[in-house]
Amino acid sequence: MIPQWKIYPRSQGHSTVYLQNVVTDPSISVGDYTIYDDFVNDPRDFQRNNVLYHYPINHERLIIGKFCSIACGAKFLFNSANHTRRSLSTYIFPVLFEEWGLDVEHIPQAWDNKGDIVVGNDVWIGYEAVILAGVTIGDGAIIGARAVVTKDVPPYTIVGGVPAKPIRSRFSQKEIAQLLALKWWDWPYEMISAHLDAIQSGDLERLKQAAERQ
Repeated sequence: MIPQWKIYPRSQGHSTVYLQNVVTDPSISVGDYTIYDDFVNDPRDFQRNNVLYHYPINHERLIIGKFCSIACGAKFLFNSANHTRRSLSTYIFPVLFEEWGLDVEHIPQAWDNKGDIVVGNDVWIGYEAVILAGVTIGDGAIIGARAVVTKDVPPYTIVGGVPAKPIRSRFSQKEIAQLLALKWWDWPYEMISAHLDAIQSGDLERLKQAAERQ
């Protein structure tokens, strides 16, 4: 696990942070080694600038796994951004409860609640991508720059566009199954470090052998 005090993984600059060490909202969970880079704003302000419409009244969560890479300007839009389509009007009458003589507990009726946002492990989210409420992104997926993700993304799938659509799988289905079984991101630091060459070179067989030796 990374040191709890360490914010910046690079001594050369402070545009990249270990996200779990700058997030304080208990409804946002971030795994070890996940990074966020921002060359426009202070990356330490991620939860204010990038996690939007995220209000306590909804009890919704943002869950991000380990070893994710989140590029500058990526946004996570939660349920309060979704004006309801169940009503005859999309106007936020319940939010303006005082103006319309409504009860405060009716506020969540102003939007459609689609649930949490869940991001798996080893996910790369590109520049200014937008992830909407209720979406689950599988392990190893890649989200293209400025994509708008409205639906779940399968593991190890590259998506892009508005709305985001699958472009291709990163590996064969057999290889994907093997990677999901290996879960290398859960290995101890020493084991990952010892097998970085195999991870970086795409040597799946060596990783499998390493796991079998444990």
